[in-house]
Amino acid sequence: MHGVTTKIGNVQQARINNNYKNTKLKLLKANAAIWFNKMCRAKQLKPNYINNRINGKTPQDKKITASAIRFRISQEI
Repeated sequence: MHGVTTKIGNVQQARINNNYKNTKLKLLKANAAIWFNKMCRAKQLKPNYINNRINGKTPQDKKITASAIRFRISQEI
């Protein structure tokens, strides 16, 4: 579908074509998000979309934060 223009005859064909394009785009976005989360987990990185608000600065607080981040990434995959 890259660079290919199709001539659409009526509204029903346009609706089917748009549904196909939207579904394909949704699938590609989901696959990209899953891949991104897997790469973050493999490289032990924290994505910017994960925000944790923990007031403590002790080693126990940092350990809990790290485990919460790992848990959230594994749940999204």
